[in-house]
Amino acid sequence: MAFTRATGKHRRPSRMKRTTRRTVGVAALATTGVVGTLAAPALAAERSVEQTGLTQAVTIGDTVADQIDAQAAAQQHAADVAAAREKAEAEAKKRAEEAEKKAEERAKKEREAEARAAREAERKRLLGTYVAPVADSYVSTGYKTGGAVWSSGSHTGIDFHAGSGTAVRAVGSGTVVEAGWGGAYGNEVVIKMNDGTYTQYGHLSSIGVSVGQTVTPGQRIGLSGATGNVTGAHLHFEARTSAEYGSDIDPTAYLRSHGVNV
Repeated sequence: MAFTRATGKHRRPSRMKRTTRRTVGVAALATTGVVGTLAAPALAAERSVEQTGLTQAVTIGDTVADQIDAQAAAQQHAADVAAAREKAEAEAKKRAEEAEKKAEERAKKEREAEARAAREAERKRLLGTYVAPVADSYVSTGYKTGGAVWSSGSHTGIDFHAGSGTAVRAVGSGTVVEAGWGGAYGNEVVIKMNDGTYTQYGHLSSIGVSVGQTVTPGQRIGLSGATGNVTGAHLHFEARTSAEYGSDIDPTAYLRSHGVNV
């Protein structure tokens, strides 16, 4: 069954017509001066409800938006704080690593400087250190002692008491310039000392160094013996101004000038 809208006086006016009529009525009442107890309160009440509903909706919407903004701002602040902390930690770590690296470099340089100083001190010590050519011995024949035994008419060095096979030592630092047979000296070694002088070791039973080799104070260079022009085993020691025969100087004074008591 179909229903049809009522017509005529029973038809309910539309909202637009009701609003129009209410507006016209209010205008008429305002024109006649009768505004008050009837139309005005009803209109005010109706508007109050509508306005209250609108204001409430707007207020709720603003509050949610403010909360979202506040939450976003808080999250952004937290992110900024975390980023700043990470940056500060990274910078602090970098500074610590740089400081550690610099400390290691300083320590390395200090160790290298100490090593150089130690080597230099040892070098100077070796340069300035002299020992007797035979340990725990004594001079059996002095310098310039005369006699027919020597072709020059006198002894050009000093003899140290030493049985055959006794260790013969370099008296100081230097470089070997002769190592081999030396005629009347038998097996000999000649060393150019670091101070520019020369030392000679004769009548050796064996030689333990070679030409060009560097030696240090106390280093064994051979063994004593009785080779060459001798009457018995001993060590013939000379100090010279050159490697050649005839440039001899007093070996006792030479050793004593370097702190060796003979």
